[in-house]
Amino acid sequence: MGRSITRLKDIAERTGFSVNTVSLALRGSARIPEETQVTIRAAAGALNYAPNQVAKSLVSRETKTIGLVLTDITNPMLTQVAQRIELALAERGYSTLFATSNNELAEEKKVIEMFRSRQVDGMLIYPRSHRNLEHIRRLRAARYPVVLLVADPDAGIDAVCIDERRGAYRAVRHLIDIGHRRIGIIDSDDPSGNAEKRDGYRQALREAGLAFEPALSADPQGHSVVRGYWAMDRLMTAASGITAVFAANDSLAIGALRWTQKNGLRVPKDVALIGFDNIEFAEHAATPLSSVNYAVHTVAELAVDRLIGLIAAGDGLPEPRVTMIDPDLVIRDSTNSRT
Repeated sequence: MGRSITRLKDIAERTGFSVNTVSLALRGSARIPEETQVTIRAAAGALNYAPNQVAKSLVSRETKTIGLVLTDITNPMLTQVAQRIELALAERGYSTLFATSNNELAEEKKVIEMFRSRQVDGMLIYPRSHRNLEHIRRLRAARYPVVLLVADPDAGIDAVCIDERRGAYRAVRHLIDIGHRRIGIIDSDDPSGNAEKRDGYRQALREAGLAFEPALSADPQGHSVVRGYWAMDRLMTAASGITAVFAANDSLAIGALRWTQKNGLRVPKDVALIGFDNIEFAEHAATPLSSVNYAVHTVAELAVDRLIGLIAAGDGLPEPRVTMIDPDLVIRDSTNSRT
């Protein structure tokens, strides 16, 4: 048998007041004397009454819930962003529903439809691909409030994100400025994936008059520490003379650092390392890692404000806007010198 649900009628029968009086009292109406409100609230507590949010949403046309789609719940940076978004939404009276696509496009489409079926008021989405966004573009065309947490400026969808191309460019430019010329990269080369960081890496090389060589690139085929370790192994085996490596996230960089330790290379004297995201573990690695800072608080606050604004606009959504945050470098021991 299912749980019995306490209704307003049950509280009315217990207290002797009408259902309308009970409803007004539980909403804190000034029309109901304080003494009556105290009596009714006490009865509601004794009966374990919980407001029917479904019924309320039918009246207000709002569920006060937001769907948040992540690509990988084990990614430390995404976990930080999710926590900050949940807090920011709670401050504005919204609850957060979480789902992860596990970096699978089919799963991403599935969880988005699940959120729609649950009538969430809007969505914040980390898409698997920055380019394959047609299913999300259709949501926006149907005037559904949605904000991406990565950006394709030409997608026609609101977005708030870190400028990944600019961040990667700055990281590699830093390596060039301290004297490195053979710079490797650990990042996905999946053509259907996200090319922003790789583009920034190549731009920095090009501006410095340095040629890109395929041997200077290793696809980790994932985002974890162990993937970074084996990508570093392939990179250092395939190419000679590498003196610095840019990794697309800090977990990969930590794996690369572990490989240098196992193979007797000194960081930064033999090889410099820089990552992306500036997660907590980067600062406390055996050799503290330089990184591109991901401004978690700024992204979360701006994205939540944008989404709440779209919800408030109703059917009259404004033209999509893309906000790209220029990231800073955090320089630590892993690139601090070549002595």
